[in-house]
Amino acid sequence: MTAVDHGPTPASQPAGTSLLPAPTARQLIDPAGRLVPAGGPLPEADVLRELYRRMVIGRRFDAQATALTKQGRLAVYPSSHGQDACQVGAVLALREQDWLFPTYRDTVAVVTRAVDPVETLSLLRGEWHCGYDPYQHRVAPQCTPLATHALHAVGLAHAARLRGEDTVALVLVGDGGTSEGDTHEALNFAAVWQAPVVFLVQNNGYAISVPLAKQTAAPTLAHKGVGYGMPGVLIDGNDAAAVYASVGEAVARAGRGGGPTLIEALTYRIEAHTNADDATRYRAADEVAAWQARDPLTRLETYLRGAGLLDDAAAADLQQEAERFAASVRERMNADAASDPAEMFAHVYAAPTAQLIEQRDDLLADLRGLGDDDDA
Repeated sequence: MTAVDHGPTPASQPAGTSLLPAPTARQLIDPAGRLVPAGGPLPEADVLRELYRRMVIGRRFDAQATALTKQGRLAVYPSSHGQDACQVGAVLALREQDWLFPTYRDTVAVVTRAVDPVETLSLLRGEWHCGYDPYQHRVAPQCTPLATHALHAVGLAHAARLRGEDTVALVLVGDGGTSEGDTHEALNFAAVWQAPVVFLVQNNGYAISVPLAKQTAAPTLAHKGVGYGMPGVLIDGNDAAAVYASVGEAVARAGRGGGPTLIEALTYRIEAHTNADDATRYRAADEVAAWQARDPLTRLETYLRGAGLLDDAAAADLQQEAERFAASVRERMNADAASDPAEMFAHVYAAPTAQLIEQRDDLLADLRGLGDDDDA
């Protein structure tokens, strides 16, 4: 029988390289705020302080956005309370030239990337599909359809490599998003093309109300990297230092031409899925309390204080900075946004179709008629 030539074997991994994740989640700082030497070297002190600073600001911003939803200023808000270390640690590990591909729950990550918070909230306010310039910040629009952005990230990263650019794309996705076909396709093509992409799965335990055990039978989501031919890395997603270090290592590897990495970060969302969700219907109070005791912010603060890198005065200054940030967001969000209904037709196609123009004109005529009725 003649052997079938299936083409060249992808040179994705050096000989002897294991794709399997470690049996336990990587930690650099344990839940009690103690150093874990076996996890590897800690980031520099200035990085640890900046991780804490951004998490303090992000936590306060998240609480303010939740309050704005209750006040009717936002249509919906998916809180990332509890996932702070994933949001901040991953973004701070990116280089300036890299791209972030966030989901709807990653608002704190987008703000950490220095996007204006009010522009960031435009999507959740119902004003625009994206309220900021993706090219200015190298942040793709927040993705509401599950996992479709993973394919966009692979395409951008592959194109950047073909152009000879040193650009890495970071994909943030939830455990529920890994059940989508788009994630499979993105992982597969990223590995085949050896695209410079880092996939960070924030495994918070639930796809809305569906627990992970009903989504997959894999030992961990990180194990799935083996099937695609990329390394799988399992980390403690409530350890900001471990998130920063692991994402940074994966970004550096991708930038050197080493291909993609799948990272699973074990974490938990403390709040409900969104303001429209009742999490008490599928989660026990004891479970939530156990994860509250593993708060990523408290963990890092405990370590910093023990290492002499944070004192009461510095902590108070950070709280005041966070309050000023939240106050600015609150004040600016309390102003009604100026909107032009015609704008919804302006960016559907490069050149509007006749049908689109007709629809626009009909809507504007109806609105003018409403205005005339008001005048009468």
